[in-house]
Amino acid sequence: MSVRIAMVAGEASGDLLAAHLIQALRVHLPDAEFYGIGGPRMEAAGFKSLWPAEKLAVRGYAEVLRHYREIAGIRRNLLAHVLKDRPDAFIGVDAPDFNLWLEERIKSASIPAIHFVSPSIWAWRGERIHKIKKAVSRMLALFPFEPELYEREDIPVSYVGHPFADVIPLQPDRPAALERLGLDEKGLYIALLPGSRQSEVDYMAETFIETGKVLLQRFPQAQLLVPLITRETRDRFELALWKCGAQNMPFKMLFGHARDALMVADGALVASGTATLEAALIKTPMVITYKMSPWSWRLMKNKAYQPWIGLPNILAGEFIVPEFLQDEATPENMAQALGNLIVDKAARKRIIDVFHRIHLTLRQGTAERAAAAILPYLNRSAS
Repeated sequence: MSVRIAMVAGEASGDLLAAHLIQALRVHLPDAEFYGIGGPRMEAAGFKSLWPAEKLAVRGYAEVLRHYREIAGIRRNLLAHVLKDRPDAFIGVDAPDFNLWLEERIKSASIPAIHFVSPSIWAWRGERIHKIKKAVSRMLALFPFEPELYEREDIPVSYVGHPFADVIPLQPDRPAALERLGLDEKGLYIALLPGSRQSEVDYMAETFIETGKVLLQRFPQAQLLVPLITRETRDRFELALWKCGAQNMPFKMLFGHARDALMVADGALVASGTATLEAALIKTPMVITYKMSPWSWRLMKNKAYQPWIGLPNILAGEFIVPEFLQDEATPENMAQALGNLIVDKAARKRIIDVFHRIHLTLRQGTAERAAAAILPYLNRSAS
């Protein structure tokens, strides 16, 4: 009987992490079956998705509340399916608010519950570690400062590094990216990444576009590259372009190609999240921003532990790149900061040097290390 593993990944970044893990596990367990909630990359790796990952891709208290009934229903149905099927393990990939609830109940049913990507208890809501202790059989941590937090509470943990650091070259190949995008090597390019979720684009698209307008006043020769991963997010950004009267300005929308856009960019404006880590690993000077509903912002701000929100700054332990959040995220503020990074060679070199050190620290062979940490929980079925 083949090994069966249930998994949940709730958004684009989790889909990629989970797909790499599936491939690494298949090296040892070629006949393993994977099912649950996932995205297209997981499905390409042989995953059976019972619900699409997009159903879980909402952020902030207000957004979650609007979709709570549907999300809670999916979670209950998945739990019932897992408890009936009794797979050899459950792996929750990120999405802690969704997955920890599942993992606590699955672990209580004597099914190993593994959580891949530590919740950011070092940033806010540190009290969650007590719930995590009840919920997980093992935590797989992506960042080097995380294991100590779990070891203090006697929670099994493995540091596995970050998979993006494995797949992104230490030296980005800008000429190849220019060729893929059909762009002139002499051009000036600015990347705008307003987020992968529809709710993020709804909140931030107009601010990104207005920032682009201000940048074009300073750099009239620039081309603004806007990678968007779904038809829905592209439609929302196109609507915002019309609202802002910018439909005839040099905004070049791309289907995917976020890493190519970052490789060719002289600077980037990036919504806080995994994309900021990708930009750092690609060595792109950036400005980090984020906006959400006022109610969600007040709650999150009051629970924050650190002065930084962006992963590059957290990993560096300092404000290596500027952050503009909520009311401070004005087009004027962000265009000024990003424009300065584009022209200041000394600042660019310092940022790129720090990004290179971060890259080396995170490059650990993540998928293989994660698979090695999971395999002992599957031995009873694989033997």
